[in-house]
Amino acid sequence: MDTPRPGWQPPLFWRAAQLFARLVVAALARLEVSGDIPAHLHRGPLILAANHISPFDPIVLGAACRARGMAPRFMATGGLFRTPGLGALMRHAGHLRVDRGTTGVRQALDDAAAAVTAGSVVLVYPEGRIGLDPDMWPERGKTGTARLAMACGAPVVPVAQWGSHEVLPYQAPRGMLRGLGRALVRRPVIRVSFGAPLDLQDLSPAAPGAARRGTDRIIDAITDTLAPLRADEPDRPRHVDPGRPVDTSRAHRRRSSTWPGAAPAHRRTTEESQE
Repeated sequence: MDTPRPGWQPPLFWRAAQLFARLVVAALARLEVSGDIPAHLHRGPLILAANHISPFDPIVLGAACRARGMAPRFMATGGLFRTPGLGALMRHAGHLRVDRGTTGVRQALDDAAAAVTAGSVVLVYPEGRIGLDPDMWPERGKTGTARLAMACGAPVVPVAQWGSHEVLPYQAPRGMLRGLGRALVRRPVIRVSFGAPLDLQDLSPAAPGAARRGTDRIIDAITDTLAPLRADEPDRPRHVDPGRPVDTSRAHRRRSSTWPGAAPAHRRTTEESQE
């Protein structure tokens, strides 16, 4: 997939919503965006693979992607699409419905593949949920993102974020007002970093275990991109949400030794994103 294909264009409504997201984030926190994406990928075909740490993540990523000139289509849980009013807006913005735990998951993958092939940027959470690792490192991923990349031939850009868990608690809307009030006073720093594109084309979809190997590469890349963002919090985060459950059954085992315990191979340059 070397040549971008003309196709779906983000509606004005979605671009306006991203601007609103930027204003919301600016009111509650200080957003720092680092890392660049090649200009020829800004309109796709491209897959963005992000870690998931808070219900506030979609707003943060909408704002960060706007700072990089992108309007991605989010793969989002079917519950949002069933919400009166919000569901219609999600569909109008071009986002993609995922009904987890049902046979519709396969349809979601087909829809995402069609969107990427048509030239869209699609944003996916490879973990498939808000991560429950006790130290908030990326969990072992679901294989859908790797299978999507292998089906489309599109590059995958790892996206790491840190700090959104200080704005909205895991159980939101429960505790939401307290979290927002605390954020208004403390204005935490939220960092988002776009990593180097991954190419999974050396993996054959028909080869046994290819989807798992591709998934591990993606989660490794997100972890390496996240490490510099939380260099002063390599173990247990300073901000611990008491309502967040812990689940170690999906702990991700690194395939290399660059992190944790050693400095990541790349350096981060952080800039305050400007509108």
